[in-house]
Amino acid sequence: MRQNVLIHDRITRQDVPPRRVWDLYANRVVPYWVADTYPWGISHAWVDEKDRVDVMTPINGYEWPMPMPKDTSLDLIRIEMLNHGAEYAWLDVLCLRQEGGKNEHLRLEEWMIDVPTIRWVYHQANNVVCYFNGLGQPLHLTPHDFESDRCWFRRAWTLQEVTDDAIIGGETRDDIMEKEVRKMLDEKLAQLWEIRKWDLALELALEMQNRVSTKSLDKVAGLAYLLCLQSIPMYDEKRSDMDAWEVLMDTMFSGSRAQLFFYFPEPGKGNKYWRPSWQQVMTFKHFFVSYSHSWPGYVKQIKDTDTDSYKGYCVYSADVQGLAEGLKEEMPRQGEMVFMDTAGSPHTFKILADHVYPIPDGSYALIGFSNQNSMLNLNLWVVGQLREDGKFEKLSIFRSADDEEREKLQNLRLKTVKIVLC
Repeated sequence: MRQNVLIHDRITRQDVPPRRVWDLYANRVVPYWVADTYPWGISHAWVDEKDRVDVMTPINGYEWPMPMPKDTSLDLIRIEMLNHGAEYAWLDVLCLRQEGGKNEHLRLEEWMIDVPTIRWVYHQANNVVCYFNGLGQPLHLTPHDFESDRCWFRRAWTLQEVTDDAIIGGETRDDIMEKEVRKMLDEKLAQLWEIRKWDLALELALEMQNRVSTKSLDKVAGLAYLLCLQSIPMYDEKRSDMDAWEVLMDTMFSGSRAQLFFYFPEPGKGNKYWRPSWQQVMTFKHFFVSYSHSWPGYVKQIKDTDTDSYKGYCVYSADVQGLAEGLKEEMPRQGEMVFMDTAGSPHTFKILADHVYPIPDGSYALIGFSNQNSMLNLNLWVVGQLREDGKFEKLSIFRSADDEEREKLQNLRLKTVKIVLC
């Protein structure tokens, strides 16, 4: 399978299982095809470099050094996994070729496919065991641990490892954690699961803001499997995080692309106006829109071109007023838009902007939220200009003030049109 999935720097399918798994009964690493069941996933955050040691082990044939916490061992982890009922498991340091081995050229080649498809393990796993204090470490969190850059909740890679029924590893059953800390742990897990339940592009990207990684590229790579449905960008260590984001945007699920088009309130500063750059996504702070969990349609790529389009409700000329000043408090700015219907009659609608980006008073083209060609969700609007070449250049976003204003828009029976974006 692996020989055929990588085409033109893209992994053409998501269902790529891991290259190797840990046979817990035999205590050795074996090819995935040897296992007759899905492996268990082991999720952990690497401890600080001063607290770990590189270990060579016969379990993986001494192929590469494994970064392990100084006070744990694979034997202890294996016993715990067996006690949970696991037969096969996937552990990154043991099953994913690590740096410093005797075949470094193989690592670079394997990582192109193996790193972007790590999520498969946690998506398909029978169960996932999470070590919140470090691999194989007893569970003993303090409030300070949640702020550490080494915390499981703050690492880039663990975002894709979230499951709703994870088994907590390292539990000693002696209640050494304070009740308040245990409550914090449960609340953070619930918050993460709520984000992962919907996998909305902007929520995932904003969550990644608060996470850290050894390589800046890994933040982008940690989002790839979550936001792509068909093809996934390969992992290229030489690629910058900004370039990797542009590649990810080109391969991203069209519904997720539409979320960024409608929910991000600024014009893009990267390759295209309709979508934010990686720097914008990682530095954006003022986002107050309480949007629904429905898809705002799809931003699709036009075949064999580098252009994108959206099919939605379009107002070619509307006067927008009252949104020129940025948001000063966490209260929506109020304004209005005025445009003519097909009979030449003017209509005025109250609108709100929940963000700080200014929209100067003036005449604009508008693209309305289209979900399955229904006007019932006609609430969000992207405001911008139609250029001479017919392409739409995004400026910002706003929404209808309330259900009454949305109903007035529905009564106009606007038509959906395909608009090319730039």
